[in-house]
Amino acid sequence: MTCPTLIIMLKEPRAGRVKTRLGKDIGLTAAAWWFRQQVKRLLRRIDDPRWKVVLAVAPDRAGMLSRVWPAHFERIAQGQGDLGDRMARVMQVIPVGPVCVIGADIPDIGPIQIARAFAALGTSDAVFGPAPDGGFWLVGLKRTNPMPSKLFQDVRWSTEHALGDTLTNLGGLRVALIDELQDVDTADDLR
Repeated sequence: MTCPTLIIMLKEPRAGRVKTRLGKDIGLTAAAWWFRQQVKRLLRRIDDPRWKVVLAVAPDRAGMLSRVWPAHFERIAQGQGDLGDRMARVMQVIPVGPVCVIGADIPDIGPIQIARAFAALGTSDAVFGPAPDGGFWLVGLKRTNPMPSKLFQDVRWSTEHALGDTLTNLGGLRVALIDELQDVDTADDLR
């Protein structure tokens, strides 16, 4: 049986390169520090033998060589393009089998949510973890068939339409929704 793969989308935690909206509220250096600490906590929580964890890093060269993230996790480069282009690319380079992609800025992600997502792929073709702002914190595919080629096309990222646009692109595939979780974009979100 194929081991499920959990991909975590990460950027190098440098001031002005990560969490820039949060940085407007608390300062760019503080936002980068928060992101680095958040990712460390996340990696400790979700490192689980039930799935393989892969770090999808950006910028490509610096992320692949970085000493910030634990060395025992496999790394792949995100590549160029918008969020949809990058998520599609990293999902395609992973061997066939269940795959979930998450962001690293959601404090409430734990093994329970990840296990729930992979379990949902037992009866569904795709799974999403919705966010209160209309986006999503997790997308997963069973991947027994080729990935839908237009999955992330024409998605209005960073708007209340992101999840709806992506669901529309899935056509008639069976979709499951799991826990709604909040990411951190502003100082209010930190509370």
